[in-house]
Amino acid sequence: MTSSSPALNRIRVGSAPDSWGVWFPDDPRQVPWQRFLDEVADAGYEWIELGPYGYLPTDPAVLAAETRRRGLKVSAGTVFTSLHHGPAVWDRTWAHVSDIAALTRAMGAEHLVVIPSFWRDDKTGKVLEDSTLTAQQWRDLAAQTERLGREVRERYGLKIVVHPHADTHVDTEENVCRLLDATDPDLVSLCLDTGHYAYCGGDSVKLIETYGERIGYLHLKQVDPEILAEVVADEVPFGPAVARGVMCEPPAGVPALEPVLAAAQALDVELFAIVEQDMYPCPPDKPFPVAERTRRFLRSCGA
Repeated sequence: MTSSSPALNRIRVGSAPDSWGVWFPDDPRQVPWQRFLDEVADAGYEWIELGPYGYLPTDPAVLAAETRRRGLKVSAGTVFTSLHHGPAVWDRTWAHVSDIAALTRAMGAEHLVVIPSFWRDDKTGKVLEDSTLTAQQWRDLAAQTERLGREVRERYGLKIVVHPHADTHVDTEENVCRLLDATDPDLVSLCLDTGHYAYCGGDSVKLIETYGERIGYLHLKQVDPEILAEVVADEVPFGPAVARGVMCEPPAGVPALEPVLAAAQALDVELFAIVEQDMYPCPPDKPFPVAERTRRFLRSCGA
């Protein structure tokens, strides 16, 4: 920590399998889970997310033993939803959510990161549905997200945090604010991913200052503005954009993380700030040095 960077004593820094190029439960191009756990601990992180369900051991006793002996704790699980399709998808959604929520709770975590479904395939670019929701779909999205928040809290004691994401319907400032304005603050909070929000044209500091009480969780990430301009101009889907390097190692990209962290600290609540360095696929030896440098950088910011 430098003298110019006050301690961010309410920010709990962690990382995630995503920072090791892990997007799927099982993929030969991904590092084994044991290596991820070893390296995330060696890089100086104390907190981790579960990543895609099935990548880390799903037996709570096994996972607890493996994390404990490396000095790691779990901050959140992640689920994928398509709640704008309304009550018809509830049963399928809950089948996906319940196992992950149970493991998340068993690991002592309190948050469930909720990622909306993509409107175009993140690998092929095939358009799966309209990129704009109808008024009825917005109503369904709000109502079903509130329902998810209520059910997850009542059954598992967890808080949901909705993650704005490129190539989903919850992406831009307009759409993020629309969802927040349409949902109960007691049931629905936000996982502000600084990289995805910048990717979609948003200002993270402004969002924190405007909707501070709704910010329940942070993902720390940066985008390369030059590559972003190219992928937007070429209408490149998110997956190939990541392969082009659109998400870059801090502090090389935007947004600057120091003011984001300062704004988050000013909220005067405990917040997780989980590093997510999107890079799928990537060589197995690439993630660790990046993670180590990023941890050093965040310490220089006071975190």
